[in-house]
Amino acid sequence: MELVEESPHRYRIPAHGTMRVPGVVFASRSLLTDARQALQQVVNVATLPGIVGASYAMPDIHWGYGFPIGGVAATDVADGGVVSPGGVGFDISCGVRLLAADTDAEAFRRALPAVMDGLDRAIPRGAGPGGVWHLTGPGQLERILAGGSRYAVEEGHGETRDLTRCEDGGAVADADTDQVSPRARERGLAQVGSLGSGNHFLEVQRVAEVYDEAAADAFGIAAGQICVMIHCGSRGVGHQICTDHVRAMDRAMPRHGITVPDRQLACAPVDSPEGRAYLGAMAAAANYGRANRQLLSDAARRVFRRAAGARLSLVYDVSHNLAKIESHRVAGPGADGGPAEGERRRLCVHRKGATRAFPPGHPELPEDLRGAGQPVLIPGTMGTASYVLAGVPGGDAFASTCHGAGRVLSRHQAARETTGKEVRDRLEAAGIAVRPRSLRGLSEETPEAYKDVTEVVAVSEGAGLCRTVARLVPLGVVKG
Repeated sequence: MELVEESPHRYRIPAHGTMRVPGVVFASRSLLTDARQALQQVVNVATLPGIVGASYAMPDIHWGYGFPIGGVAATDVADGGVVSPGGVGFDISCGVRLLAADTDAEAFRRALPAVMDGLDRAIPRGAGPGGVWHLTGPGQLERILAGGSRYAVEEGHGETRDLTRCEDGGAVADADTDQVSPRARERGLAQVGSLGSGNHFLEVQRVAEVYDEAAADAFGIAAGQICVMIHCGSRGVGHQICTDHVRAMDRAMPRHGITVPDRQLACAPVDSPEGRAYLGAMAAAANYGRANRQLLSDAARRVFRRAAGARLSLVYDVSHNLAKIESHRVAGPGADGGPAEGERRRLCVHRKGATRAFPPGHPELPEDLRGAGQPVLIPGTMGTASYVLAGVPGGDAFASTCHGAGRVLSRHQAARETTGKEVRDRLEAAGIAVRPRSLRGLSEETPEAYKDVTEVVAVSEGAGLCRTVARLVPLGVVKG
């Protein structure tokens, strides 16, 4: 395919064939190495009914289910725009939560071993059941699916202030629990408050460097401060909901006159029965994911209080796998042939492996963050840095940016490259305490399996998608 370098960190795939819009890829040449399969997915997404602007890809792009991971696409709801479960993925509302401790690295150093041992015991993880919260039955699960973090806090698992520092105030509106299948409920009943496996983690970090003092101050972080980063999602609930609704939409597409180049892009108009059913179920899964991170925060707070005499305050919680109905201006051709500011439209914005990055002044941001812009939380890989970013005025891709480093090796390939023991020994030699569920999990998540997160962040900022606020380095990691 033709890939045109329009400017530093921005490439265009001109619309051709059945593409309705061009592809736009924010990247550097090195980050695009071996990305051909994912770039073909960018092309495929550009064929979706109702898509506007472009089919976007973030610097951490890699191959995914239907959509590339790192993909962003918005469809016009009033013009036959569709919603596609592949544009969200199986781990619905997978996201990142950052908490800041009221202690710095020097004061915390002696407590680290006790904290890590406490977290090792307190944080459920792995592929199967087990969670912080042992639900009394389906009724409690129903309230989690409807209320997310809000319900968890109501039940004593957190602080009221937490909700003001969560995307959507801790719960996605319009959850329709009637669209959640019995099998999805069964899978979710015993997993509330657990990391899961794969690339999910809870990490104790130190703020190594602050680049934007004003934003960092608004967020509540400072150089030398201890933080906790949690990366997890909706576990089996989200996976089953995606599976169920991909099947339903695959059956419904002929009835809506929709054809797609890849069946993994199964979709339906947003305002169709199938579209509304998926969005309602997706919101329920998102609420499960929010509650999941809330419960893990509560468990971490207890460990920090007991082992270090420290208190954890929520900086922010934001998803990077979600489709949301948002209002955005959609550019059209100007008088000089270039883009012109267009009318505001109601769009279904798919972000898969991409983070919402609302600019300063956005009305959906909490008042104490509105002047700085939305916090964006970018986890690195084990042994590498993580970043706190912020949304910027005029951010492209419907106010979206990257979500992490992005894989370059499959888990199977990574496990062939190294052993879990080698990874653990290397991390501990670097002064990073490691508490894995399994050594196999460590080998699958070796840092070499990922792109350079520092380059991903630099390209995201260079492309005008966000600005860098702080860099955090790991002191200890609890792995699924």
